[in-house]
Amino acid sequence: MRHIHAGKVRDLYEDGDSLILVASDRVSVYDVVLPTPIPDKGALLTQLSNWWFEYFAAVPNHVLSTTDVPAEFAGRAVRVKPLKMVQVECIARGYLSGSGLKEYQRTGSVSGIALPAGLREGDKLPEPIFTPTTKASVGHDEPITFDDVVRQEGREVAERLRDLTLDIYSRGAAYAAERGVIIADTKFEFGWDGDVLTLGDEVLTSDSSRYWPAGEWAPGRPQSSFDKQFVRDWATSTGWDKEPPGPEIPAEIVDATRGKYREAYQLITGRAWPA
Repeated sequence: MRHIHAGKVRDLYEDGDSLILVASDRVSVYDVVLPTPIPDKGALLTQLSNWWFEYFAAVPNHVLSTTDVPAEFAGRAVRVKPLKMVQVECIARGYLSGSGLKEYQRTGSVSGIALPAGLREGDKLPEPIFTPTTKASVGHDEPITFDDVVRQEGREVAERLRDLTLDIYSRGAAYAAERGVIIADTKFEFGWDGDVLTLGDEVLTSDSSRYWPAGEWAPGRPQSSFDKQFVRDWATSTGWDKEPPGPEIPAEIVDATRGKYREAYQLITGRAWPA
C-alpha cells in the first residue's frame, strides 16, 4: 500500500485499483486536530457509517468491502472505489444550531435561504434545508449558496447534490427519531465513479452530524449531544482561540466523549459495542 493522503481524521492508502480509507482516533474541532486522541473513536465511526451505508444501499456508494482490509486496520477501515470528488461539502440542516444559527441571527437566513423570524437555538426548521460549504483541504470551510454550487458544478449536478443530500438526511433523521435520537444536521461528500454520482466518505456519523437525545431537546438553549459538540463546547470553555495548536483534552472529557460515541452507535444500530 502507498499512503497518499492524511486528512484531519482519516488516512487514505492506495492499494492496487482501490483505496483503503482508515479512520483514526484523532478528533477535529473548528477544523483543528486536537492533540489528544479518543480511544475507539475511529472504529466506532467506521462501524456506524458502515451500518448507514447498508441502510442506504440503494444509493450508489464508494464501499467495496468492510472486511478486506489490512489486519492492523481491521474494524476502522474500509476498502473503497477511487472517486473524483465534488468540491462541495453537502450539508443538510433540520434544526437551527452552530454556524447556521449564527448566520440566521445576523441575516435572518442561512446560505441564502430565508427562514421565519423569531427562531431560537435548537428550533426545528419548517423543512430541512441545503446549506453547502466550500471543501477546504486546510483551514475553514466557508458557507456558499445553492447558486454558488450551480455556478461551480452546473444546474443539473447542483440539483442532484441538493436532492440527494436532503433525501438521505430526511430518511436517516426519521429513522433516528424512532430510536430516540435527533439528527439536527449532517454533512455528506459525493464524487464521480465514471458518470455515476456516488456517496463517499462517511454517512450520518456522530462526527459528521449533530446527534441530540430526543428526550432532552429543549429549544432556546444549547442542546445535550452524543457527538463531538461535547468536545467543541469543552474546547470553547477553555478560552482557546480556535486556531492551531488546540488544547490537550483532559482524561475525564476523553472518557465522556468515548461514551457518547458508543451510546450513539448502540442507539442507531441496536447493536452492543464492541461490535
